[in-house]
Amino acid sequence: MLTKNQNVLKWVDEMIALCKPDQVLWIDGSEEQLDALRAEATATGEMYPLNPEKLPGCYLHRTLPNDVARVEDRTFICTTKEEDAGPINNWCSPAEMYAKLTPMYDGVMKGRTMYVIPYSMGPIGSPLAKVGVELTDSIYVVLNMAIMTRMGKDAFENLGDTSDDFVRGLHSKADIDPEKRYIVHFPEDNTIWSINSAYGGNVLLGKKCFALRIASYQGKNEGWMAEHMLILGIENPKGEVKYVAAAFPSACGKTNLAMLVPPEIYAKQGYKVWCVGDDIAWLKPGKDGRLYAINPENGFFGVAPGTNQKSNPNALASTRKGTIFTNVALNLDDDTVWWEGLDKNPPEHALDWTGKPWNGKTSEEKGAHPNSRFTAPAKNCPCVSPEFDNPQGVPISAMIFGGRRAKTAPLVYQSFDWKHGVFVGSTMASETTAAATGAVGVVRRDPMAMRPFCGYHMGDYFGHWLEMGEKLGDKAPKIFNVNWFRTDDEGHFIWPGFGDNMRVLMWILDRCEDKVDAVTTPIGFEPKPEDINTEGLSIGADVIADLLNVDPALWKEEAAGIREFYAQFGDRLPQELREQLDALEKRLG
Repeated sequence: MLTKNQNVLKWVDEMIALCKPDQVLWIDGSEEQLDALRAEATATGEMYPLNPEKLPGCYLHRTLPNDVARVEDRTFICTTKEEDAGPINNWCSPAEMYAKLTPMYDGVMKGRTMYVIPYSMGPIGSPLAKVGVELTDSIYVVLNMAIMTRMGKDAFENLGDTSDDFVRGLHSKADIDPEKRYIVHFPEDNTIWSINSAYGGNVLLGKKCFALRIASYQGKNEGWMAEHMLILGIENPKGEVKYVAAAFPSACGKTNLAMLVPPEIYAKQGYKVWCVGDDIAWLKPGKDGRLYAINPENGFFGVAPGTNQKSNPNALASTRKGTIFTNVALNLDDDTVWWEGLDKNPPEHALDWTGKPWNGKTSEEKGAHPNSRFTAPAKNCPCVSPEFDNPQGVPISAMIFGGRRAKTAPLVYQSFDWKHGVFVGSTMASETTAAATGAVGVVRRDPMAMRPFCGYHMGDYFGHWLEMGEKLGDKAPKIFNVNWFRTDDEGHFIWPGFGDNMRVLMWILDRCEDKVDAVTTPIGFEPKPEDINTEGLSIGADVIADLLNVDPALWKEEAAGIREFYAQFGDRLPQELREQLDALEKRLG
């Protein structure tokens, strides 16, 4: 046993009695134990070891074709009162859901091993960290959790021998039956149950399930925030570092920004960019009254297709050792991996993501699944922050929201104040691209990029943001909105994006330190075109002026869309946000 905590031991015993595994293995996090599990997974074919010279310590794993992504329609928030789950979540009463799932778990692990995984979300010993215990019958889950969390006996340090404050996660692959697949959260019980999936996003319960859905509920009750945000540090030539946290819906370049490579104009001067996190931030007021953030994770669970030396060299470098690849193509010539967008040389002798023979030069089929993944240790990242393991976290100067808008949102603007910033975040939206659905340009609202991940009523979540602003007062971070995706009339992106996004971040940091003025517009404060550094770019101040243009007609349409979106929250929508919308419409005239 790795703990004397009776709350943990009692719960584990109850779940053993329910699932009836043949054996139980407590995961202590030691390399010896992990090596034995890797050998076992290799022997059964669950994991395939890759080229030890080119990809040391790396493995390939395949999921079933019916089990390749998060399943929002099978994901539930189970609160006693339906209204507490809100209009955006799928709800079921805890009593009904426990009654439905308990028979599915009864004896589900007969003939299997139950692995007991203690893990810490956040650095061990951090006042911002939280403990989870996941029970699973999947070695794949154990080996991924070893990368994604601080896993093993040390994880119990924060819990101690008497606390009951740990998240209880129960997972079984069962039969991987999509009709009986459930990913269920009981926020009032600190509990997550997942069954009939073996795909990372549904079964690595520390990831979105704990770190966002359960933690957002904990944060509301305990006075902190769990957000779907990257954390990035920019170090100036004097060695001073300022940190920002940023939220983007999927397909908006979040990981690319988190691991940004400074353009030559800044690199030459000695600027550096540090990645603290690429996906999730837990934020809490510090002793000095400022907002501090930790990345609760210990690794990256990244989308493989499109990751390459140009789009994200740091992410690619992170996958070069100790990484688990899921649902990518296997190059049989040298036991390496390949995916669409990696390079222009697909292998001729390969197996596709389902394990069938595949010739990348002639096949119409894709070699890698569009949602294929890599699970890579954060410490592999060339730009991982020296503060990555700082238990106190890093102080946040700015919070940034963004989406993919062809015409409406300008390149960057700043909110008038915190309340207006919450309004900006609550109305975040992206337009669908051809890749997402058949209809292009449909506006999907994704408040704070938390739409699929908020563990309680979204109206109450907005209220919690407003409360945090009151608590932080004049020490609250400044709030900004960015849009890298403005297009010209032919549909081409106007802004170069990628590393050049740092030019916008520099204006944001200058605003945080009152170093530059801004222009007041109906939607917020905008840069003067000459204050965005375009040195070395083939675009001038006139193009920047176009990127910053605010079209009142488009924004009146936007305001009408916001009003429609807000209507679903009824009287749980904070009055302050209604007032912000009224004020926007008034400013638009």
